[in-house]
Amino acid sequence: MKLNGSQILIESLLEQGVDTIFGYPGGAVLNIYDAIYAYQDRLTHVLTAHEQGAAHAADGYARATGKVGVVLATSGPGATNLITGIATAFMDSVPMVAITGNVGTDLIGLDSFQEVYIAGITMPITKHNFVVRKVEELHDVIREAFRIAKSGRPGPVLVDIPKDVTSSICEFQLKGASVADKYVQPDIDAVKKTAELINASKKPCILFGGGVLISQGEKELLELMNTAQIPATHTLMGAGVLGWGEKLNLGLVGMHGSMSAGRSIAGSDLLIAIGTRFSDRVATDKHKFIREAKVVHIDVDAAEINKNIACDLSVVGDVKEVLTLLLPMVKKANHDQWLAQIDEWKKFDYKPVDKEGVLRPHQIIQAVSDEIGEDGIIVTDVGQHQMWAAQYSKRTKSRSFLTSGGLGTMGYGYGASIGAQKAYPDRRVAHITGDGSFHMNLNELCTSVSFGLPIVSVVINNNVLGMVRQWQTQFYGKRYSQTTLERATDYVKLAEAFGGVGFRATTLDELKKALKDAYATGKPCIIEAVIDRDEKVLPMIPAGHSIDEIIM
Repeated sequence: MKLNGSQILIESLLEQGVDTIFGYPGGAVLNIYDAIYAYQDRLTHVLTAHEQGAAHAADGYARATGKVGVVLATSGPGATNLITGIATAFMDSVPMVAITGNVGTDLIGLDSFQEVYIAGITMPITKHNFVVRKVEELHDVIREAFRIAKSGRPGPVLVDIPKDVTSSICEFQLKGASVADKYVQPDIDAVKKTAELINASKKPCILFGGGVLISQGEKELLELMNTAQIPATHTLMGAGVLGWGEKLNLGLVGMHGSMSAGRSIAGSDLLIAIGTRFSDRVATDKHKFIREAKVVHIDVDAAEINKNIACDLSVVGDVKEVLTLLLPMVKKANHDQWLAQIDEWKKFDYKPVDKEGVLRPHQIIQAVSDEIGEDGIIVTDVGQHQMWAAQYSKRTKSRSFLTSGGLGTMGYGYGASIGAQKAYPDRRVAHITGDGSFHMNLNELCTSVSFGLPIVSVVINNNVLGMVRQWQTQFYGKRYSQTTLERATDYVKLAEAFGGVGFRATTLDELKKALKDAYATGKPCIIEAVIDRDEKVLPMIPAGHSIDEIIM
């Protein structure tokens, strides 16, 4: 059959199993939006307030579901507005296909209206870029884009389509959904040596990250931990991989992780790093992060091996596949003495204290976790609240804690919440944010209202840029340069102005009531939770320092 480029694009997306896309129209994609109109019974389009919000929504959708997220934008500023969202997905290995329109092929390179070389601009922050020059290429390009996005270490792929390609006509035939490439076959000798090291170890420790979640290796990880009695710590991207309360789960490690988690890595004789890249927020002092331990690094991306931390042994491959091969070789073990030592360290971990009549961050996070339940999804922005959420949210399911880890994108949260809520309309979504982050993309509140998405945003308001202020307090002699916010935003009125519902809480009882009332409305809500401006994220290891210099 003969179809135009826009029809071929939509048919290709449907072939890949896409049912929802996020985007914003413009001149270069008018033909595509005309096709979307014709296919609206088969494809849902979520119109956001801003292209960045659309990119974050596609990201949140992908993180929550494990599917490839899709975002669509016009040429020029529409395309460039996607950049932060694409970079966010790239840093956290999120599968995404970003589709941009461009001026006609005869206008490319002439500084035409709303023309920009988006393929070149985004080259460093994508797995691959395509510029479709002929309509005959379009179907194969889309299939290839999805294959690349979800193969190996996932990530974003950009497809740029000139306007004349979307209107050109050619013969078209479906070829079937693309299949992700088979992962690199793990070196079985390396797997055997890993097992030997584990079996010989007296003080083993696991450090795991988002790679476990991506590979769906949660069950295998837990089995390894229980078989060989190995305690495990996790990175920010590993939050939610192990359920809250797992006996051997030591929790978050790194700059704002627990002291006992950091001590467990430093005091181990074998560190098994699984699906993580040893970022500077984890290995804050890479020379002292690991002391006497041998290091085994398991990851699907060979480029991460020996990049930040030198390892004694590496296994390149899909985490789930590697662990499946490893488990039969690992002997049942008892490390009670080692665990007893860790229990002693736990006695000195930072523990927040309640204050009568004052709302404290840990209380906010715990109240949100309790209200949304085990099936709820927490989405954060970036700042102090992000770390509090990582420390205190009681997540028991994978893909239920969504946050920007690698890029650290303020303003990420609302768009990502839209994506998560659209993916799971029956699950409660809690958007935990700070007053600084919230102001960056609060315009997306209109999107949740338009589409009836009952997202509850808890704005932890201290009237400062809290994380930067904390550093200014600790290291800059309390010189608060541009971190005190002189804003008079009325969050209750703001919510109402957009068509939502607003609440304000200054005590724990007020917050608990506000949460119950907010979710009962079935509407998008904002809850302003007021805290003291001098609240700090503790513990804290200063950048470039070790666990020995932790601030409690």
